[in-house]
Amino acid sequence: MLMRKTAALLLLSLPLALARPAQAQAPVHYNLAFPNAVHHEARVTVTFREVPAGPLHVRMARSSPGRYALHEFAKNVYDVAATDSQGRPLTISKPDPSGWDVAGHDGTVTFSYTLFGDRTDGTYVGIDARHAHLHTPATLAYARGLEQRPAQVQFAGLPASWTVATQLQPDAAGTTFTAPHLQYLFDSPTSLGEHQVRRWQEGGRTIELQVLHEGTPAELDAYTAQTQKIVRESAAVFGEMPAFDFGRYTFIANYLPQTSSDGMEHRNSTSLTSRRPLRGPGVLDNLGTVSHEFFHAWNVERLRPQDLEPFDFSQANMSRNLWFAEGFTQYYGELLLRRSGIYPTDTEYCQEALTGLVSAMTLAPGAGRYSPIHMSQLAPFVDAAVAIDPNNRANNYLSHYYIGAANALALDLELRQRYKTDLDAFMRAMWQQYGKLQTNYTPARPYTIPDLQRVLGEVARDTAFAGQFFRQHIYGHQRPDYPALLAPAGLLVRPARPGQASLGARLSLNAADSTATLGSTTIGSPLYLAGLDREDVLLRLDGQRLSSAAAVQELLSAHRPGDVLQVEARTRTGVQTVPVTLIEEPALEVVTYEAAGRSLSKAQKKFRAAWLGSKVR
Repeated sequence: MLMRKTAALLLLSLPLALARPAQAQAPVHYNLAFPNAVHHEARVTVTFREVPAGPLHVRMARSSPGRYALHEFAKNVYDVAATDSQGRPLTISKPDPSGWDVAGHDGTVTFSYTLFGDRTDGTYVGIDARHAHLHTPATLAYARGLEQRPAQVQFAGLPASWTVATQLQPDAAGTTFTAPHLQYLFDSPTSLGEHQVRRWQEGGRTIELQVLHEGTPAELDAYTAQTQKIVRESAAVFGEMPAFDFGRYTFIANYLPQTSSDGMEHRNSTSLTSRRPLRGPGVLDNLGTVSHEFFHAWNVERLRPQDLEPFDFSQANMSRNLWFAEGFTQYYGELLLRRSGIYPTDTEYCQEALTGLVSAMTLAPGAGRYSPIHMSQLAPFVDAAVAIDPNNRANNYLSHYYIGAANALALDLELRQRYKTDLDAFMRAMWQQYGKLQTNYTPARPYTIPDLQRVLGEVARDTAFAGQFFRQHIYGHQRPDYPALLAPAGLLVRPARPGQASLGARLSLNAADSTATLGSTTIGSPLYLAGLDREDVLLRLDGQRLSSAAAVQELLSAHRPGDVLQVEARTRTGVQTVPVTLIEEPALEVVTYEAAGRSLSKAQKKFRAAWLGSKVR
């Protein structure tokens, strides 16, 4: 009885705000204005009401959903001020590089600052007189302890022609945009500008393109038609569209000259940025980003790994599952371009997608040394992370995108050959068990690696196979046998330049003195075995100066793999001449049997069509 009575008395003594659920407490209100947009500045004002007694701990995020490194967004915040409900200045102290503590308030804190941003991509902020692309964690400050409160966002003084593209929920007047809590707010990029809009219904959901670009309406119409094909093929994999939280999914696209190429997935939207226009060869690259990011509406936004729930904005977020979350998405992003006909032929799919995957997985030293799980855990060091010291990634790393996609390719082909099922069935099973049910804008049941293995065993109806695949290819680093896996589809893995002699390295030619500087040499390559490494300078090959790339290629063409050249190089220990044994150019390619002059059997034709053909009914 005493404990219950004491608890009741304490509850009565707490401030009213703490006694109510966070969703019923005063929303955090943001106001953004752009009086100095031409110089890439915004003025941001945040009002916190019903603040508990004691200092308010205001912070800028240090990391961002979909990115796994630290970005330290506070570096572009300045002119900080804070007042109470009466407009009186409050005391601000700075306890750490990303935060400010505000003391002496009366329950209300109005916190304001200037934000600089001139990088339009999926991670940062881009502001100018033409548009504002706002990645929310890089834009808005938050208060510790108030993360579960609703948020309201308003924009002041925008040009009359500007509209707002966002997954935030607008009010009836379209002037205030809301989020249920900080996790959703920080997953909601926003673009301001003269958007061109294309909107349609798909599977009972509203899909819209809100685009800033310099092309014609006809170009956007054609781009929209291609995007619609991608949307349908994506839904066909999972058997249905996600139940977007407000019935709407938005492609927020900035295709302007001042943007940086990027794509970033979000729960009910995606941020697409590129300086490539909606015409010419750049369209294919832009659509590849559309395909990848929309697939994320299922895989990673709703079908989500347990070690990323919830996302922690105060530190780098490491996951063991990015080989699946990003890598399998990478595989499908390219596959859906073929199924939708955007890659018009199997040959183009081989050239643009399969050759890169098979080559990376076969040739990258890191793929033979470390597992996809290990590569996933390295994301905080490589996923848009910044460092100035050299690294040895040429010998110990393969991106979780590539190593995941390469294993997805192998698994898809193996399921089709051995078990009369496919990777689509595996993705649907994962979706039904771990992605479809959502609670409070998050997955009700995030998955683990053992969950992935168990579901694979169910789909294949062979738990031993699932265990072996994970031991060899996910926990382990055994490379798949791509020639055997691709043969039933009538695809051939072969040397891209057979018989061509090579140093097995890329040379950075120095035109001024006809030399070449080395980057990191890869394990087992001719220059590595000769004891040469990064920043060593090649002075002569076989007695000849390196006057041009064409001259180097002409010299190598006069030799065969196995020939030994004398290489004069300036190293850290002085000038030396070493023997280098040439190898066959290691590059690989994947080609169709038809392109290789081989006949395609009916069984191979059927297998390939079942794999690469459209799944839209």
